[in-house]
Amino acid sequence: MRLPMNPILPRTVTRSLAALAALAPAMLAAQAAPVASKGPTLIKNATVLTVTKGTLQNTDVLLQNGKIARVGQNLQAPAGATVVDATGKFLMPGIIDPHSHMMSDAINEGSLSVTSMVRITDVLNPTAINVYRALAGGVTTINILHGSANTIGGQNATVKLKYGREADEMVFPGAPPGIKFALGENVTRKSRTSLPGGPPARYPTSRMGQEEVLRDAFTRARDYKASWDDYRRGGSKGVAPRRDLELEPLVEVLEGKRLVHAHSYRGDEMLMLLNLADEFGFKVKTLQHGLEGYKIASEIAKHGAGLSTFADSWSYKIEAYDAIPYNVAILTRKGVVTTINSDSDERVRRLNVDAAKLMKYGGLTEEEALKTITYNGAIQLGVQDRVGSIEVGKDADVALWSAHPLSVYANVDRTYIDGELFFDRQKDIAERDAKARERQQLERAEQQTPARQQRPAQPFIPNEERR
Repeated sequence: MRLPMNPILPRTVTRSLAALAALAPAMLAAQAAPVASKGPTLIKNATVLTVTKGTLQNTDVLLQNGKIARVGQNLQAPAGATVVDATGKFLMPGIIDPHSHMMSDAINEGSLSVTSMVRITDVLNPTAINVYRALAGGVTTINILHGSANTIGGQNATVKLKYGREADEMVFPGAPPGIKFALGENVTRKSRTSLPGGPPARYPTSRMGQEEVLRDAFTRARDYKASWDDYRRGGSKGVAPRRDLELEPLVEVLEGKRLVHAHSYRGDEMLMLLNLADEFGFKVKTLQHGLEGYKIASEIAKHGAGLSTFADSWSYKIEAYDAIPYNVAILTRKGVVTTINSDSDERVRRLNVDAAKLMKYGGLTEEEALKTITYNGAIQLGVQDRVGSIEVGKDADVALWSAHPLSVYANVDRTYIDGELFFDRQKDIAERDAKARERQQLERAEQQTPARQQRPAQPFIPNEERR
């Protein structure tokens, strides 16, 4: 890429742009594409943690045409295949994080109590470096959710972490759409509005107000659906109802076409939502966080909801005060599909360690613990027929570990998505010196630019509202 010299620009700026232009090819190359081609890959002699069909010793797995093509012993490599010796290593499904805000250039549209019309897919940033870091933790799929600033938030995005690709290519094809709801303290925002100079109060400021917001929204959605149903039957004198982008996603919820993921902590607020959903005839797919889920485990199981929570993070605020280490174990024993999520661009890299904690707190089996970060997440996102376990015919989303992934000493050697290699630990290590030199070049180029104008201070947003 060559930049024309602009006589209007100061010489220092022109020189700096030229320096950046010279570096551009290297910058683009570093951000481009995966580290291997789409050719077949035969992973040989691994300990395979299928998650749904037990542990297979000394087993080969063939990844071909984006799928897990074969699983067995002494498989022959097809022509052109890359053969990986996995002796002494462990192969498991790619980890699924059911609650993330990674890649999202905006998290909260909190100006209204109901913002079901906004979409996370409109603000995806495929260059977010945390995508690469998550790959280094064996993560292949995440559920990117709107924030928890309002009772009914925006639409989610289920994404495969194909770092280096465009955003459209990262969206999980065929994954059911979802939407974020939120209950509790983040919605009431009392901690912010009570401060001098804080934002004005926005309805609702109480849990009873949150229930009213939900009831009002679904009453309007039900009426909106009825008006369209009447029109499609030939009524309304042939005049179509005016489209309502706020209510259309809620109609999809009523029709079972959009999954509800509801931020919530306390047992009483979760029970309120489940009862309201039963009243209007829709299902809550997952209760997100749900630290008091153990108090109403039977009711959650009866409704058919799943629950996605933290492995710990107990009592870090008032509504989390009754959290206990055994939440996941109790819910699992009651038949609730339960997962561990990160809700963090950093913690996402260590979900394997979070899963291991569940064997200590509550006595989950190894397979049950692994399910909380793989197969159960696939169920909660409606993609269990595609990912979450190592089975022939499923997407080739797998991670190869140096040791058992529930060990704190395990590292991810390789991460594949649709059979393509998107993280290679040895390649990463080999390139670190070159990338450090490239960074120094970029920093020197940056220093040659004129001092940038002081940017206005960004408004303070508590970390908690990002969840």
